[in-house]
Amino acid sequence: MHDYIKKILTAHVYDVAIESPLEAMSRLSRRLNNRVLLKREDLQPVFSFKLRGAYNKIAQLPREALDKGILCASAGNHAQGVALAAQKLGAKATIVMPRTTPAIKIQAVRDRGGRIVLFGDTYDEAYQHARQLEAEKGMVFIHPYDDPDVIAGQGTIGMEILRQHPDPIEAIFIAVGGGGLIAGVAAYVKFLRPDIRIIGVEPDDAASMHEALKQGQRVMLDQVGIFADGVAVRQVGEETFRLAQQLVDEVIVVSTDQICAAIKDIFDDTRSIAEPAGALGIAGMKKYVERTGVTGANLIAINCGANINFDRLRHVAERAALGEQGEALLAVTIPEQPGSFRRFCQTIGKRAITEFNYRYADSRQAQVFAGIHLNEGEDEKNRIIDALREQGYPVLDMSDNEMAKLHVRYMVGGHAPGIQDEILYRFEFPERPGALLKFLTGMAHDWNISLFHYRNHGSDHGRVLVGIQVPPTERTKFQHYIRQLGYPYCEETDNPAYRLFLDNRG
Repeated sequence: MHDYIKKILTAHVYDVAIESPLEAMSRLSRRLNNRVLLKREDLQPVFSFKLRGAYNKIAQLPREALDKGILCASAGNHAQGVALAAQKLGAKATIVMPRTTPAIKIQAVRDRGGRIVLFGDTYDEAYQHARQLEAEKGMVFIHPYDDPDVIAGQGTIGMEILRQHPDPIEAIFIAVGGGGLIAGVAAYVKFLRPDIRIIGVEPDDAASMHEALKQGQRVMLDQVGIFADGVAVRQVGEETFRLAQQLVDEVIVVSTDQICAAIKDIFDDTRSIAEPAGALGIAGMKKYVERTGVTGANLIAINCGANINFDRLRHVAERAALGEQGEALLAVTIPEQPGSFRRFCQTIGKRAITEFNYRYADSRQAQVFAGIHLNEGEDEKNRIIDALREQGYPVLDMSDNEMAKLHVRYMVGGHAPGIQDEILYRFEFPERPGALLKFLTGMAHDWNISLFHYRNHGSDHGRVLVGIQVPPTERTKFQHYIRQLGYPYCEETDNPAYRLFLDNRG
């Protein structure tokens, strides 16, 4: 440990890195009844902590090694650190990246002058290819985590935390990929403050350190998920595992939904957007507080990166509500008869509907896929389910059903054989509780809703597609009704998309 402390204290990082702030998260602190602090490594010049270790390693290389060129394998953040270091020190850098690397990270490396080689679908495949290039071309390989100088560079974060917060700390929550970050921070913190708990956090589909510590040896996972691409590593490093065995108190495993909820937590408090790996610390902290019941403690999470593709935010927003138990997804069977839709909505009450998918299937029963906003989490969801069942509605809770969340919610619908007199309208509903019920309450009792699709997208108006069975003799009455309703609308009965995919005539 003395060697690591010396390496950390003398690390070459501040030529390129800033001393990132340790910011209080006031909103999350109130929710968790603890003082939550966030180490803002997302504010580094490459939007990640990785430049610390990369620069510390490269800055110590002799000139002849730099002149041969440097090489690394990375899913993105380490690559940016290496490219920045090479640019500053006048060396050429070749970066091997998986083909699945987010485009924003690839472009960032190009912007730093790095030569990119895309190879394989995972970090491990890219790593093997980089090692092959090292042997062929004689370049110096800069390991992203399993190197004492890289580990020491990351350890400067621990040094800063203790300097910035000399008061008691319950625990520091750290994302784990190959283990360089947690090894470096733990080496420094445990040497000076052994009372502080060092807690790693991994995705449940890339939990290589969790498995290694459980089995007492490094393990090679068969495969890893790439949602949190910054920690998608099948096997932790040899040196990082050795340090983790000595210094890490535990590793917490979290789900994709919990990561998405943590990204939202960071945004709500800081108005910044973390990448999935960057939000792991907060996700693990929330799980730790729920499990232990700790209150009044100082809890620190490291936001280790903000390199996320913009289009991935769609998925994050979709899953965040589920991750913080703010949305229930329910499959409900209701009688296929006029008025049953209205009675169903009355049972739910004035809760905000986040999603509603329904298509007529037969004359007896209707299957409804409903998303309902929750203010009180699991307890409120259970009350809703109980209320629906008391009204005789069979209910299936799909809030934790991965297939339903990823696929089925978008596939409810199709052609409806035998349906008569269907007309299709698109409406804009005010985005407030009761808007749907107002729409249903004014309808004639013999008009049957045969199709309904709605999903909350965060705007001030909800876009709703409705199919209604209205006999031709009552179309004038229906037109009068929707004009009186006051919601913007547009008829879509002749829309070719409806004709091809939804109309019973095909």
